[in-house]
Amino acid sequence: MENQLDVQRALRDAVRAGLTDEMKSLPPWLFYDADGSDLYEQITVLPEYYPTRTERSIFADQADAIMATALGDALGPIHVFELGAGAATKTPLVLAPVAARGDGSHYTPIDVSPTALELAVRNVAEALPNLRTTPRVSRHRPALRALQAEVGRKVALFIGSSIGNYDDPEAIELLSLIRDAIAPSGALILGADRRKSAAVLVPAYDDRAGVTAAFNLNLLRRLNRELRANFDVKLFRHVALWNDKASRIEMHLESLEAQTVTIEALELVIQFNTFERIHTESSVKYADAHIDRLFAASGLKRTESFTDPEGLFAVHVAHVV
Repeated sequence: MENQLDVQRALRDAVRAGLTDEMKSLPPWLFYDADGSDLYEQITVLPEYYPTRTERSIFADQADAIMATALGDALGPIHVFELGAGAATKTPLVLAPVAARGDGSHYTPIDVSPTALELAVRNVAEALPNLRTTPRVSRHRPALRALQAEVGRKVALFIGSSIGNYDDPEAIELLSLIRDAIAPSGALILGADRRKSAAVLVPAYDDRAGVTAAFNLNLLRRLNRELRANFDVKLFRHVALWNDKASRIEMHLESLEAQTVTIEALELVIQFNTFERIHTESSVKYADAHIDRLFAASGLKRTESFTDPEGLFAVHVAHVV
């Protein structure tokens, strides 16, 4: 298990690499300190933000079928682990068929935010008090490498369309690690948002209430606090745009003027030009054929997909080839 020292070291490395690159960027896992995790939970209930409630509706209506597809005729305890669990507000719906087995199966939520994991444990315990839950503070890759050593039947949950934060080569690398962690007989349950009109997509990432903007800007506040940076948050603005060629929503932080930022803990001085951007997140939107290409390159095969009536979102079940 990663400890907080490991996470802090990874944070420093990511910030140094991302802000000294010609095209400045920061990885989206940096969003999720305590404040960021709280803001994200607020985003999930916004009227413009359809993914969470749509995926929840799929789990509410089809959890038994989803888990039956994942497990097949497997007997004995199952270890379900969830990457980027957050507060696990939807997860009890899909875990209910596992808890009902009463066979010692257990659940491991994995997240970089200890605060989010505390909520995840509480939410699952309240809904499914008989299901053993063992949280793990970690980033995805170290957790998956540790899980490879575990024996027994495993099911990976990677929901919320978090796969969309990765470009295709990164997604294939991560899915390959998931494949190795669940091999030889496990399954992956993957939630992935689908391509649709930019008129629907852009407001979901640039809401009227400004919660997503606050979520994005909170990243700079985190760097001020944890790395003794001196970002003036008022001199940056949230930008969300649709990149049709890449089939993704992009989030950026745009500098409103030429400015200099010092990151004391890294002994870095960063120059920003007016309108220069920090790319903070991508959210790819998928056609099923795109998902199949990612699975095929990762040693997985899509077994079945479950969608809402409007086809806005899909939950895919895949098995090891």
